[in-house]
Amino acid sequence: MALASVLRRIGKEVLLCSSGPFKRVEIKAYEDLFTAAPVAKEGDRVIILDCSSPERTGDLEPLIQGLPWAFIDHHDTSEYAQGADPEAPILVDPKAPSTTFLIVKLIEALGLEPTREEAELLFFGLCTDTGYFRHVDSGGAETFETAARLIRFGANPKAAYEAMRGGKSLDSRILMGHVLIRAESLFEGKLIYSWEEYEETSRFGREGHDSDSLYQLFQSIGGVEAIFIVRQESPGYCVVGFRSRDWVDVGSIAKVFGGGGHKNAAGLKIAGTINTVKPLLIAEFEKAFKNHSA
Repeated sequence: MALASVLRRIGKEVLLCSSGPFKRVEIKAYEDLFTAAPVAKEGDRVIILDCSSPERTGDLEPLIQGLPWAFIDHHDTSEYAQGADPEAPILVDPKAPSTTFLIVKLIEALGLEPTREEAELLFFGLCTDTGYFRHVDSGGAETFETAARLIRFGANPKAAYEAMRGGKSLDSRILMGHVLIRAESLFEGKLIYSWEEYEETSRFGREGHDSDSLYQLFQSIGGVEAIFIVRQESPGYCVVGFRSRDWVDVGSIAKVFGGGGHKNAAGLKIAGTINTVKPLLIAEFEKAFKNHSA
């Protein structure tokens, strides 16, 4: 949204596209600004944000085939421009804390400053990808410098935090209780995992998910190095979220099953049930822990 605003300011026509879903409380209000069914015309170009390949755009992929692509992303992957023009412009920095961080750099490279609305959007993206700066380590001074610039341009840290953490439903708290109470640990407490049954997904709705709060609670347990939560999204497939504290590369583990993400935060969608998926994931984590101890 911030990039679209900037492009419009320099005279470009922009169509925002996303296949969704827009279920999370903090992004519901933006759904009407996006289309899931763009109609391409001659001269159109596609900028793919926060994704490593067209396939990761979901239902949009067949609608953007044949158009020139560019990528802006901060994920560490080799998938960029697969099947596309090898000359596709790529702005990628795996060390960047968020794609919005790269958009700030792009705006400044154009000799512009973010408007107040752009600053609010960019700051929000920076906050959500860093867990409101919880995941910024000792090398993250530039992250805070960028945050400070966005605040000077009008971003409101208090409002961003409220958008991230507030407005949750009672059902979301009850669902968290269900997932917490069945949590299990393995490998001397280094791995914590849990799951959400399909009946719970159906009962509480996808709006009830508050994965970030769950990960925070699990990461506060002493000795935990990695976490995964399996959600039976439908009778035929599961969605899995991963987090790790430090050395466990959950992005690589997710990639084994067709997913992806960062070293310390990743996810995937996989065919199967909770009972068939759990042992596959546990086996991969067992390899990771054995390799590290060796």
